[in-house]
Amino acid sequence: MPDKTLICKDCNNEFVYTEGEQAFYKEKGFENEPQRCMECRRAKKQQRRGNDTRGFRR
Repeated sequence: MPDKTLICKDCNNEFVYTEGEQAFYKEKGFENEPQRCMECRRAKKQQRRGNDTRGFRR
């Protein structure tokens, strides 16, 4: 599995979907490739958590 270059659906920047990430996704049973770059994934996760940087819900 070679590295793949994908386009983030949020920021439209290219990001690399590494061979290691592909193996991890496959091991976890995920069938779809990531749609967001790491920065946008992190921002989306933080947004879902209510913008609390400590990881606790208010």
